Amino acid sequence: MAWFRKEKKPRAPRTERLEIPPDVWEKCEACGHTDIREKFVRNHNVCPSCDYHRRLRAVEYARLLFDENSWSETETEIRSTDPLQFPDYQARIKKARQVADYDAILTATGTLGEMPVGIGIMDFAFMGGSMGSVVGEKISRLAQRSLEKKHPLIIVSASGGARMQEGVLSLMQMAKVSAVLSQLAERRIPYVSILTNPTTGGVSASFAMLGDAILAEPGAVIGFAGPRVIKQTLGQDLPEGFQTAEFLRDHGMLDAVVHRRELKATVGRLLRHMSGQPAAAGWTTA
Repeated sequence: MAWFRKEKKPRAPRTERLEIPPDVWEKCEACGHTDIREKFVRNHNVCPSCDYHRRLRAVEYARLLFDENSWSETETEIRSTDPLQFPDYQARIKKARQVADYDAILTATGTLGEMPVGIGIMDFAFMGGSMGSVVGEKISRLAQRSLEKKHPLIIVSASGGARMQEGVLSLMQMAKVSAVLSQLAERRIPYVSILTNPTTGGVSASFAMLGDAILAEPGAVIGFAGPRVIKQTLGQDLPEGFQTAEFLRDHGMLDAVVHRRELKATVGRLLRHMSGQPAAAGWTTA
């Protein structure tokens, strides 16, 4: 019977312990699902388990929307100052620039589906994507380029609102940007607004809600004041899902809620429809 018995050889003791780097794993803030970071990256930072849309940086949105190697940043020389000498403002700006050097919004020109476009992308990592004088100026200049070249404009919003360290100068940006967007509308140059989580305050009260087409990512929080302030003002409980993208779509404030992986294709179809152009031959998006 020994012919059929497999002799077990003793394993040599392991002398080295395999260490897995901590940055290999990512955890979803919504459902707690933990997975390899590469899976989140391939899925455009959307949870593969619950579909929760985590925040993307402005550069990542640029790579998502623009055709590969087609875009270049504009208005790189504009920087925030401290017009009101607000306490600690300069220190906060300096700290924020360690995270991003484009002052809460990246503006760029390039192609989307082989169509020339200008795109402004707000970055929540820079002081909560707050809208100061630089944000308003960069959007205005980008919109002016669209007017001159007759190229569609896209703005991706992610903001807590106006930057209060600049006082009324930040609030003035709402009117300034709205004025140049009205010129785009008069000349029938398409403007698509994309709302991400969160889009609130003065940004939601101005250019974010002025698009010819207004899209939002699933679950994005969109509104002017916070729900606690609104509840205290009204003196009553708010509806289920109040201020989410899905709630606003169902009540006519948005045109569509679009999954991030479908965002480029959706915007491309909209722009070609609004511009009266045929779809690019063989064009698809990843």
